[in-house]
Amino acid sequence: MSDLKKILALQATNISKSFNGVPALKGVSLNLYAGEVHGLNGENGAGKSTLIKIITGFYQSDAGQLLLEGAPVTFAKPLEAQRSGISTVYQEINLIPERTVAENILLGREPRRAGILDKKAGVQQVQAILGRYGLDIDPRAKVSSLGLGMQQMVAIVRSVAFESKVVILDEPTSALNGKEIETLFGVIRQLRSEGAAVVFVSHRMSELYELCDRFTVLRDGEFVMESTPDELPRVELVKAMLGGVELGETGVDRKAAKSRMEQLAQQEVGLSVRGLCWSTRVRNVSFDVRKGEIVGLLGLLGSGRTETCKALFGAVKADSGEVLVDGAALTRATPSRALSAGLAYLSEDRRTEGIFAGLSIKENLTAATLDSLATFGFVSFKAQNKVVKHYSAELKIKAANPEQSISELSGGNQQKVLLARWLSREPKAILLDDPTRGIDIGAKAEVHRVVRMLAAKGISVVMTSSETEELLAICDRLIVLNEGSVTGEVYSHEVDYQGVMKLLSGQADNTHEHAGETP
Repeated sequence: MSDLKKILALQATNISKSFNGVPALKGVSLNLYAGEVHGLNGENGAGKSTLIKIITGFYQSDAGQLLLEGAPVTFAKPLEAQRSGISTVYQEINLIPERTVAENILLGREPRRAGILDKKAGVQQVQAILGRYGLDIDPRAKVSSLGLGMQQMVAIVRSVAFESKVVILDEPTSALNGKEIETLFGVIRQLRSEGAAVVFVSHRMSELYELCDRFTVLRDGEFVMESTPDELPRVELVKAMLGGVELGETGVDRKAAKSRMEQLAQQEVGLSVRGLCWSTRVRNVSFDVRKGEIVGLLGLLGSGRTETCKALFGAVKADSGEVLVDGAALTRATPSRALSAGLAYLSEDRRTEGIFAGLSIKENLTAATLDSLATFGFVSFKAQNKVVKHYSAELKIKAANPEQSISELSGGNQQKVLLARWLSREPKAILLDDPTRGIDIGAKAEVHRVVRMLAAKGISVVMTSSETEELLAICDRLIVLNEGSVTGEVYSHEVDYQGVMKLLSGQADNTHEHAGETP
C-alpha cells in the first residue's frame, strides 16, 4: 500500500525541546501510520526518549505540533494521552505483583454489576483479550508467580487492550529470552493487523529488520531521515545513526602502530575472558587483553558493552564463564572479590554508580583504599592527604582544595577523581565503561591521557565508548559486539570507514584470526 493510501495515526511536526537552555530536540518530525510498526532509531542522546515523552504528555514541547488522526492535540499529562488512545510500555515493568493478571489489566476499568465488582465477568473479559493475542496466561494467577517475560506481556496487554491508536514499546525485548521474544513479536504483529500504529524502540538490528515497516532516524536531537528496511540496508542505517566517522587515517602512523602491536605481542595476558554469559545480554563472550594493551568493546547501544563489563566485575552475576586476572581465576565474582583480584571498574553512570555526591574530593578519591590507609580501624589523615595530593597532581584534577565537594566539580574532573580512586588501588586490569560520556572536549583529551598512562603502567585496559571515533583513536584493538555476542575483532589502525560500518551492523564476514599477535 502506498503512503498516499495509508492513514496517518499520529504526526509530530518540527518538535523542539530544551532543558536549561540545552536543546534536546531541534525541529524533529515523526509520521506514524495505522497498521505499521515504526522503528525509532538513534544512539544515546539522539532524542528518542524526549520525543516519546512529548508524545505521551510527560513533557510539553517548546515548539512544533502534534496531530492525532489529523486533529491538533496537546497533552498536559500522560493520563490525557492515554485517554486519547496513546499507550506506552517502558522497559521497566510497572505492575502490582500481588494482584492477579485480570486485576492488573482491568485496573480502573473493572466491570461492575449494581455497583459491585463483577470478578467473574472481569476474568472472562481478560481471558478473551489474552486469547486475542495468543497468550496462554491464567487471568487468575498473581503477577508475582509469572516469569519476567510473561509479566512483560501482561504490561503490554494492559496498555493496548482498550482502543489503542498508537502503541509505543520502549526496549520491550531487553529482558526476554528467545521464546518470549517470539511471543512478543506475535503480539506486535496482532496489534499491527488490528490497525494500531506501533512505535518499536530496540537496539538489536535483527529485531528492527524483522518487525519494522518503516524507520525514523534521529541523531543529536535532530531528524536525519525516514525510510524503509528495503531502502535502508543495515550498514546505511548505522551510518545514519552515527553520522560520518572520521577515522583520521592521515594522522595514523601505521608503522608505529605495527611496532606497538609487535611489542604488545611479547607481553603476558593480563585479563582473560572465556565463555562469559549473562541472561540474554552477554552470550559466550571470550577475549584476552595483554598487559599494557588498550582493547575497545565496539558496538552500538544495546550490543552488550556495559553488560559485559558488569558481568566481568561481578556487578551482575554471570550465568557461566571464566575470568582470569594476571593468570589467577576470579571465581564467583563480586565487586569486592574483583577488586581484591586486581580488577577495577568505572561505571558509565557517573552520577548514580560513581561519585558520592555529598562527600568531598578527598573522601571520594580514597573511598576504595581506606583499608590500606587505616591503623587499628582509624584512617591516617596524613596518609590520606598524601594519596590525594599524588593522584590529583598526576591526573591534573582541577579543584579549589581536596575538601571541596565533588558535586561542585565539572564532569571531566569528577571523572578524573573516579579514575584516581581506582588507580590508587594499583589494579592489574581496569574496565572503563564510556569514561568520557558527558564531558567536554578538553576534559576528554585529559581522560585519554590518563587512559594511555594506565596502559603505560602495564595495566590491561578494556574501554567502551558511545563514540566510535574515540575507540579508533585510543585503542590498540577492537572486540566487536553485536546483540551480546562477539562478531569480530580488528586492529584499530587497519580499519577503514566501510569496515567500521559493517562491523557495527553485524554484517562483517570475518574475525581477525590472530588477535593479540603481530598484524
